[in-house]
Parts: sequence; structure tokens; C-alpha cells
Amino acid sequence: MKPIRLLSGVLTVGGWTLLSRLLGFVRDVIIAGLIGPGVLMDAYVAAFRLPNMFRRFFAEGAFNAAFVPMFSKRLESGEDPNGFASLAFSGLALVLLALSGVAMIFMPALVWATAEGFAGDRRFDLTVGYGRIVFPYVLFISLAALLSGALNAAGRFAAAAAAPVLLNVLLVGAMTIAWVMGGEVVLALIWTIPFAGIAQLVLVWVAADRAGLHIRPTRPRWTPEMSNLVRVAVPAALAGGVVQINLLVGQLVASNYDNAVSWLYSADRLYQLPLGVIGIAVGIVLLPDLSRRLKANDEEGARHSLSRSGEISLALTIPSAVALMVIPLPLVSVLFERGAFDADDTAATALAVSIYGLGLPAFVLQKLLQPLYFAREDTKRPFNYALVAMVVNAAIAIGLAFSIGWIAAAIATSVAGWIMVLCLGLGARRYGDVAKFDAQFRRRIWRIVVASAFMGWVLWSVALLVGPYLAVPGVKWLALLVLIGSGMVSYFLCGHLIGAFRLGEFKGALRR
Repeated sequence: MKPIRLLSGVLTVGGWTLLSRLLGFVRDVIIAGLIGPGVLMDAYVAAFRLPNMFRRFFAEGAFNAAFVPMFSKRLESGEDPNGFASLAFSGLALVLLALSGVAMIFMPALVWATAEGFAGDRRFDLTVGYGRIVFPYVLFISLAALLSGALNAAGRFAAAAAAPVLLNVLLVGAMTIAWVMGGEVVLALIWTIPFAGIAQLVLVWVAADRAGLHIRPTRPRWTPEMSNLVRVAVPAALAGGVVQINLLVGQLVASNYDNAVSWLYSADRLYQLPLGVIGIAVGIVLLPDLSRRLKANDEEGARHSLSRSGEISLALTIPSAVALMVIPLPLVSVLFERGAFDADDTAATALAVSIYGLGLPAFVLQKLLQPLYFAREDTKRPFNYALVAMVVNAAIAIGLAFSIGWIAAAIATSVAGWIMVLCLGLGARRYGDVAKFDAQFRRRIWRIVVASAFMGWVLWSVALLVGPYLAVPGVKWLALLVLIGSGMVSYFLCGHLIGAFRLGEFKGALRR
């Protein structure tokens, strides 16, 4: 078995994801400045969430959990992985074509179900129109996700991780051109989304072909392999649907408050940066590695992979969470406050960012623990745990909204995240030592916490010094860079000195 280099794989995926998220910030800054919190941005957010919801439901949730382990094991044993992937590709395409047609017809019902607070005002009709334009994106991006899963199973992470960069490049370019030419920025944004999906699909298709993964459309057939894939994928898809229901509950609560959908969206973009760069990257790399090791009966290697992935993810996640909780206002003000995004929007978004920061380690730990189940083709238990988290999320979001308003949605998301981690951790005990972190992890984790706490103190101190400059247009970006840089330097130096990690480990992975 050719081993997957965990740290270099995570840094490859994380590096491309970081570039994508940075471009996403540019995209969101343009949206906030040229469109601004209000009717148009609320409609865009609600419309674009529809294809993203079904993408996670059908592609990322189901196929990361079901397709990747099955494909990895066939790749390891040489049991016609390309034929299996071609059948899965064709079956998924057929389902998505039918789904897209139904969604286009019943778009008003979808919008009402996901943003009923829009009913009766201009936002509803706008969201219906926007939704019909962007929904075909789900077809292209879901097929691209399947091809990306095949590439990841083969240890080829770069092209799949780079695909989201195309989306943001095209969206930023389209909005910039529309603004320069005096056109409607929001229409340029909406119409570019499905074409960006086509571009992403072409990119990973070419990359898969060059990697020797000749996956081609074929006549869909019901075979024992497809039956097993569906059997494993359905609970995973349902679990992904539960996660989307949690998001929709938050949107439903927020849609009853002016601008709240936009505030939560902007806060979501901020905490999604470390989640994407760290948590999602670790999950993408860990799942095929665990699947192949378990296929080869390498339980000690599987435990080592889990423990090193845990170190990598928490060494980068815990300080990120501390930063989101300690300096949310400087982050939001510099990144978003311009044009139609004013000081009140900054204060509201920063509050949501700090609450999401409390839940960030939980969101990343989910990505770390779920592969323990998925690598064994066990998707039913994560689905059951997701149901528990959904009930908690709905109870808190709806129950607290009557007393504290829209921010209840953010609180519910973070609390439900920790409930999910608790369930996954307790449930994984049945797998024995493979699911337990090793001695090196236990030695390092408390040092990571200490280094993160020290960094939080440094951030708080430096924020007091550079605070006045964060409101000065000419130097605010430099002030923010000084603030973030001081936190990073203090964390990595402290962590290295007290043995939370060794900087040479990161240098070696970067060279590879």
C-alpha cells in the first residue's frame, strides 16, 4: 500500500482551501460593499443556499461517507475501481437531473420552506427567481465532488482542492466587470454561479483522467455494488440532510429579523475559513487513508493516522477559535465594514463570530471522528447522532429566539456541534484501540491549549495598542496584519518551546 502523507496532504488541501477562502472573502467584501445587507443580499444568500444544501446532501455527505471508502478499497485491491466509479457517476447524474427539474418547477415551495420569513415582501420573489438560475449548479458541483473523491482516494489532492478557487475567481471577476460597466452586480453574481460549476467539473475531470482514473458516463445499472453503495449512502445523505436542517432552522429564525440572514452569513464566512482549511482538509485526507489501512488490517497504522490527524487539526483549530473569540470586532470591521455594511452590521456580525468561535473545535472534531465510522461503511450511527444534534439545535434556536432574538441561531449551532462530538466520541469506543488517541497526542494536547491561551493574551494586549488604527482607512489593514501576526508568532514560538509541536514537522511537510 502506498501510504498517504497525512501532514503534506492536509497542507496541500488546506493551502488551496485557504486560497479559495481568501478569494471568498474578497467575494464577500464585494458583495457586502456593492450589494450590502438588505433585500438583495438576503435573497442571494437564501437562493445560493439551496444548491449548496443539496450538494452537501447528495455529494459531500453521501459520497464522502460511502463512495470514498468503497472506491479506496477497490483501488487498493485492484477490483475495477474505474468501472465502479463510472456506474456511481452515471447514477448520481440521473438522480440530480431529475432533482433539478423538480426543483425548478417547485422553487416557490422550496423558498417558503427554507425562508418563510420572506413571504409577503420583495425578498420572496427575488429568491425564487435567483433560485431557478443557480440551482443547476448542484448538478455540476456534485459530479465534480464525486470525481474529487476518486482523486483523493488515489492520494491526488491538489486539483480537487483547487476547484473551489475557480468559483471565487469567476464570481469576483463577474461582479467587478459588472460594477465597472455600470451593470447590476447581483445579476452578474447570480448568473455566473452555474457556469462556475461547469468550470469546476471540467477541471477535476481532466485531473482524474491524467491520474489514470478514466471515469466515463455509462448506462445506469442496478448492480450489487450500486445496491451496497446506496445502502451505505442513504443514511449518510440523511445525516447530511439533518445538518442542512440545522442550517435552515437558523435561517428560518434569522429571516424574521431585518438583516439577520446577512449577519449570520458574514459570520459564517469568517469561521468557515479555519474550518475549511483545517477540519475539512483533515477529513478529506484521513478518510481514504483509514479505509485503505483497515482494508489491509493495519490497525496500528490506522490509530497512528487518527492521532496525528488529531494533533494537526487541534494544533491549528484551538488557536483559531481563541482568535475568533478574542478579536472578532477587529476582524469583522476591517474585512467587511465598508459601503452598505455599517458599524451596526459589524457589531452584530462580530457577536455571531465569537459564538461560532466557541463551536469551531467541535465542528473540526466532527470531521476527525466521522471517518472512524465511514471507513467501516457505518453511516447509520452518525445519522442517529445527527438526529440528536438536530433536536438540540431546533430546541435552542426556536426556544431562545423569543427572548434573545436572532443570535439564538448561532448559539444553537455551536451547542449542537458539541453534542454531536460527544455522541461520536462515545460511540467510537466500540471500535477499540483504533479509535483511541495515542500517548503522543495526550502529551501534546494540553500544551496546545496552554499555547493557545498565551496567544489569546497576546492578541488582547496588542488589540489595545493597535485598536485606534483599525478605524483609519489608510492603515487598518496593516494594523490587522500586525495584530494577527503577533498572535501567530506568539503561538508557534510558545507551542514549540513547551513541546506542543515541532516546527520542523511543518517545514518537512511543506517541502514535500
